Amino acid sequence: MEVLQVTPDNLIDDLKITSTANSFIEANTIEMSLDEIQQKHIVPVFTKDNETAISHSEFIQGAVDAAKGYFNGITILEPQIRVSHPIKGRIPEARNKPAKELLEHEKTIFYERMAFLIEIPEICKEINGNKLSLVVGGVKAYNEDNLYAKKGSLEHFKIFIGFQNKVCLNLCIWTDGIKADVKVNSLDELVRLIHKMIKGFQAEAYLNILAEFADLHISERQFAQMLGKAKLYQQLSNNEKSDKPQFLFGENNLSLIALLYYKSPFFARDANGNINLWNLYNLFTWANKSNYIDRFLERGLNASEFISGIATAIKKDSYHWFLD
Repeated sequence: MEVLQVTPDNLIDDLKITSTANSFIEANTIEMSLDEIQQKHIVPVFTKDNETAISHSEFIQGAVDAAKGYFNGITILEPQIRVSHPIKGRIPEARNKPAKELLEHEKTIFYERMAFLIEIPEICKEINGNKLSLVVGGVKAYNEDNLYAKKGSLEHFKIFIGFQNKVCLNLCIWTDGIKADVKVNSLDELVRLIHKMIKGFQAEAYLNILAEFADLHISERQFAQMLGKAKLYQQLSNNEKSDKPQFLFGENNLSLIALLYYKSPFFARDANGNINLWNLYNLFTWANKSNYIDRFLERGLNASEFISGIATAIKKDSYHWFLD
């Protein structure tokens, strides 16, 4: 992967951005530090032999190590981590205590689902006035694993590499930058796959596609048509959907996209009601931040593919079901 643009003068600003309350995902999640996960969270085990599963902290640290190994000598920021679905417990000595009387050291907790990203701010690009920084990250949901098995059973992970729009912290991912069904039985294998994904990512090709979005537009009528067709799409049978572009965003997402079309401080329509595809794409990735962890990457990828399909239809002046 080629370093696209090195801007050391901006590193302090980047560090300030990563420490704000803003997040790459918001719905039903809380912010968590790696130190807190390492020090305070218990680790799930395989029940048949009581051996530990790969922990959230091992996954995150493995991704950090893979990124540092590949981007040797380049600044790697602290991971941004979000967790959801807490699994609470207590130590055996406190098993008969009422919950309200539990002391802090008597409580145990881990989180079923976790998402994180690691920013590499020196690898960046500006598109339509927005700075994009390279990020590496992952998603883990223990409910996808069979923890009733023995150690060595396959454990499920999702890993990705893409870009984060620093204006709004929207995550931009592409087909070649996401591995949504990683199955491994060791941490070493997981780290190896993360490193392989980073090495194979075609950053410039993806950025060229995103930059092209800024030169293509749809009208207010087409935007309204797209939203209306999106509502209809949700009611179609699987057979009727088969010849149409896939659309994974739900009703709440659509309402937010409509609101942002008018009121986004960065990506709203222009004075004539038109919107370029870069701004439209960011309405989708902004709305995606309100999705739960288990749907976040899937819908983020769908946003890229859906807007790319619209771009192709505009360039070829061809039919697109959502616009025509």
